[in-house]
Amino acid sequence: MDWVINPEIWASLLTLTALEIVLGIDNLVFIAILAGRLPAEQQNRARQVGLALALITRLALLASITWIIGLTRPLLELFGYPVSWREIVLIAGGLFLLYKATREIHHVLEGDAPEGGEEHAIGRTSFAGVITQIIVLDIVFSLDSVITAVGMANTLWVMATAIIIAVAIMLAASRPLAEFVQRYPTVKMLALSFLMLIGVTLIADGAGFHVPRGYIYAAIGFSVGVEALNQLAARRRRQRRGIGPALQLRRSAVAAHAADGKPIC
Repeated sequence: MDWVINPEIWASLLTLTALEIVLGIDNLVFIAILAGRLPAEQQNRARQVGLALALITRLALLASITWIIGLTRPLLELFGYPVSWREIVLIAGGLFLLYKATREIHHVLEGDAPEGGEEHAIGRTSFAGVITQIIVLDIVFSLDSVITAVGMANTLWVMATAIIIAVAIMLAASRPLAEFVQRYPTVKMLALSFLMLIGVTLIADGAGFHVPRGYIYAAIGFSVGVEALNQLAARRRRQRRGIGPALQLRRSAVAAHAADGKPIC
């Protein structure tokens, strides 16, 4: 029970939990966008299954620490640069993320259903297909997350607890986030742009050009702030447009009562 009064344990648990949440945001956004292609009654179940698979994948990788460490050892040498399984997985995952984000942007801007419209496109999207795509990206994001956890903490149960807490928080936030992204088209486009940025970052990291995640999330935070101001300005414009006709109607009623000599209520 020494861990109860050990400040280093609690500090590493809190730090690692916060980091796992930050690293899981891109995974959560990807799951929300993919689940949005399903019928409404299946979307929440797809998000829950996707996050449950993310938890299982991360815990399974965490239980295989020796194997995880082995993934960072050089597998071959390409143009004088050592390549490990980690680099291969990151590059493949980044390319897949770029492909999916580009397809989703094309779907938002152009639409990919010939005559059936949006409902036809949603009907063609299968639950198993969405879950399969979520699993593929879960492996990439989980690998990066677990390697970060292993590098920050030395106690297995601390890493596992941090991952469980982070996934539980993401599970609670998944539905509100998905509804928010689907409600505002500009926010959805911004989220897809984030995924493309993360995909480029994964490819660069796999190619040996490490981009500090702080820069990436600072850019994302700035973009979210700008979009929040845009949404606030748009809401105020809608309110003014609603107040304008009402005020004009009130003035017309006052003028009409005044012309008739009737008292104004």
